Amino acid sequence: MTFHSMWAELLPVGRSSASGGYRRYAWTGADADCRAWFKEQAEARGLAYEVDRNGNQWAWLGDPAAGDAVVTGSHLDSVPDGGAFDGPLGVVSSFAALDELRSRNTRFAKPLAVVNFGDEEGARFGLACVGSRLTAGQLTVEQAHRLTDADGVSLPQAMEAAGYDPEGIGADPERLARIGAFVELHVEQGRALDLSGDRVGIASAIWPHGRWRFDFRGEANHAGTTRLADRRDPMPSYAETVLAARREAELAGAVATFGKIAVEPNGVNAIPSLVRGWLDSRAADQDTLDTVVGGIEKAAREYADAHGIDLDVVRESFTPVVEFDHALRDELSRILGKDTGLKVPVLGTGAGHDAGILSGSIPTAMLFVRNPTGVSHSPAEFAAEDDCLAGVRALADVLEGLACR
Repeated sequence: MTFHSMWAELLPVGRSSASGGYRRYAWTGADADCRAWFKEQAEARGLAYEVDRNGNQWAWLGDPAAGDAVVTGSHLDSVPDGGAFDGPLGVVSSFAALDELRSRNTRFAKPLAVVNFGDEEGARFGLACVGSRLTAGQLTVEQAHRLTDADGVSLPQAMEAAGYDPEGIGADPERLARIGAFVELHVEQGRALDLSGDRVGIASAIWPHGRWRFDFRGEANHAGTTRLADRRDPMPSYAETVLAARREAELAGAVATFGKIAVEPNGVNAIPSLVRGWLDSRAADQDTLDTVVGGIEKAAREYADAHGIDLDVVRESFTPVVEFDHALRDELSRILGKDTGLKVPVLGTGAGHDAGILSGSIPTAMLFVRNPTGVSHSPAEFAAEDDCLAGVRALADVLEGLACR
């Protein structure tokens, strides 16, 4: 099966006819269809298929128990109305790279595996990289059990409804001990490669990033009969905080985004009693990120105090800076440049990935494929097929270099 045919088969799954974007949320029908597709790809290639205790899918070539395995893959879920490439490109490319290596009659000295990590985007339960966090022990069983979606369905309940046993979720050091290296291919979520004219790049590091929830609490009242002077309306404080976030990020050369909001009672003719907004902020280093988020919170509290609004700020998730394994990163550069002598660009990213979560436990690296639009988490996300195929060849070369020695 070719890259083109695999891509075409996966493309309609979970796609919204209204937006053109994808709604592949964890443990839903669309996610089940993606997982069925993964299993079919594994079985069609004679790979040993398994699902681990945290719902991550694996397809093995060789004996997993032999250890020092080379693993590649990514995820198949999406953000709300996301693009086609973020995640799935890495999974499809992994199977295509294995096909390429088999066409070369490659003989492997180490086990090889393709993985689909569950709930990477966090669209349903509000926490990114749930599958890899659980595996690496960065999310406890107790914390996982407290995760709920907008309808109040807990993560264990969602897993059980989808036909999976949630009783065994948790850290999986035995599995991680089998892995010698993990290489994740991903569409670039920016335009660095487009600007440099390169099709493929290597990741250097992931910026520190996190999510903070801002709860502005006021007093519900009638929108038509309550004087402006008598209102405890939390919405202006929230709006001023959004503008403050933009200012703080611009001053620091970072990014800060309020992209999700919940309002109570959420009536057109009602003054809100609660405005809850979620901040996503990222920066090249920890000090800068602390400065940005601290500045946003300081401004929010000043606005809230001025309007008689109560404010709670809760850090819901945080990932420190991730420096990918230098030796593995250098090895990828050597492998990809050995026949051409070319230097493959090395670039940082503000986006989080499963590879970043696993980097604290095993050597990890990432390959990026050019995205000419620079757009991601949107239906406009794009990568040309020629660039995707260049990514497949690069991944195949890397896997060959790592698993055949």
